[in-house]
Amino acid sequence: MTRESGSVRFTESGLPIEAVYGPEALEGWDPARQLGEPGAYPFTRGVYPSMYTGRPWTMRQYAGFGTAVESNARYRQLIAHGTTGLSVAFDLPTQMGHDSDAPLAHGEVGKVGVAVDSVDDMRVLFDGIPLDKVSTSMTINAPAALLLLLYQLVAEEQGVAAGQLTGTIQNDVLKEYIARGTYIFPPKPSLRLTADIFKYCQAEIPKWNTISISGYHMAEAGASPAQEIAFTLADGIEYVRTAVAAGMDVDDFAPRLSFFFVARTTILEEVAKFRAARRMWARVMRDEFGARNPKSQMLRFHTQTAGVQLTAQQPEVNLVRVGVQALAAVLGGTQSLHTNSFDEALALPTDKSARLALRTQQILAHETDVTATVDPFAGSYVIERMTDDVEAAAVDLLRRVEELGGAVAAIEHGFQKDEIERNAYRIAQETDAGERIVVGVNRFRLDAEEPYEPLRVDPAIEAQQTERLARLRAERDGAAVESALAALRKAAEGEGNVLYPMKDALRARATVGEVCGALREVWGTYLPSHSF
Repeated sequence: MTRESGSVRFTESGLPIEAVYGPEALEGWDPARQLGEPGAYPFTRGVYPSMYTGRPWTMRQYAGFGTAVESNARYRQLIAHGTTGLSVAFDLPTQMGHDSDAPLAHGEVGKVGVAVDSVDDMRVLFDGIPLDKVSTSMTINAPAALLLLLYQLVAEEQGVAAGQLTGTIQNDVLKEYIARGTYIFPPKPSLRLTADIFKYCQAEIPKWNTISISGYHMAEAGASPAQEIAFTLADGIEYVRTAVAAGMDVDDFAPRLSFFFVARTTILEEVAKFRAARRMWARVMRDEFGARNPKSQMLRFHTQTAGVQLTAQQPEVNLVRVGVQALAAVLGGTQSLHTNSFDEALALPTDKSARLALRTQQILAHETDVTATVDPFAGSYVIERMTDDVEAAAVDLLRRVEELGGAVAAIEHGFQKDEIERNAYRIAQETDAGERIVVGVNRFRLDAEEPYEPLRVDPAIEAQQTERLARLRAERDGAAVESALAALRKAAEGEGNVLYPMKDALRARATVGEVCGALREVWGTYLPSHSF
């Protein structure tokens, strides 16, 4: 949705778009330095030499709602329809480290994702799904370690060795302070927990992607493409510095880092954004951190189409938006992709809408020619100029973050949040003024919307989860749980890796809320010092 001002159009990042681009747009441009070859530094053209000519991207569908039983049924359906990777959505209490029977959880159980309170729920969630055959992404941040360990425990019950597990935990708590708010602990212990996860996975689950550094949620909050990649890479730099300070060699953990971005309807700028982000990260990893392994320099990323651009008005039109956004992600070289369902502006996706979203990806992969050649826009006057322009804007923002002392210090100053909110306000003003056209909202409206029956979550789920928790606490060995939680608190007070005693506690059937509560007792909870 580009903005128009007179005869001049602007990108989402506020950069002018010329009506015609020619050779002069690339004056001084050095293809060898700025472009390179696919699969080679600086990875502008993609992280693998063959990209989709060898095999298409991983087709993930983000799903999870209600109880583990209901979500398990949806996962099985998606696998049957051709999904090649699962992506788990957790409900708000789970994201915040609360059990379903906690007072703060009331009214939110199972609403925006699946409720997982213990290893019992995780076992049901993946019942009948062989964990050595699927790649699973889990959108969880502050309690990411817990959900990963629960997944590992269920895999062990299936007889699957940890070395066979593949997938990703989002585990990006810094963006929670900036854009989402589902944090638990203050930044310092949160970063320690992140470093512990890196070390644990290096030793125990070597194929697992330990973090998905996320710009998606910043974009949903209103960040421009330049802000999205600048603030995301700033967070990535902070995580790398934390791990290095904890004694890890950069090439031991950096190959397992991954990223998560949005794909908007503005195809050209989105393609440029992805290419600029790859180039920036490669240079940071090589020049600042001295990464020698090419895999440490690669920016591998998952993409989700832009939920913020979906409209409740004329929701079927979102099918077109999602198709365009998915095309932008593919042309930009994503490694995996989730396509939103057309009805998500109204409610949780129905089975039919989720299937249509997956079919969108399958059409791109199998009925178009976008997988026939690597980086089809390479050398395009407009794409290469836009890539340079977006990169320059992002580099300037990254410099301002560094001048404040890095990502955490900038968060404490409110810098990223303030910049994003200023951009969101600009977008809202342009939409209200009609400068930014949103089909069905401020142009091409209907007199009356057609009726639509959304999927609704049964409110009885909360009572069901409360009953499950009561049975769990009655059946388990309470003394063993208390002993395990005491060991976890002791580890949190010291400098050892907390994931090992955490796993013992979860194996003893301690709940997510109890484990997070034990850590809250030691580390405290984060409270913003001021609002922006």
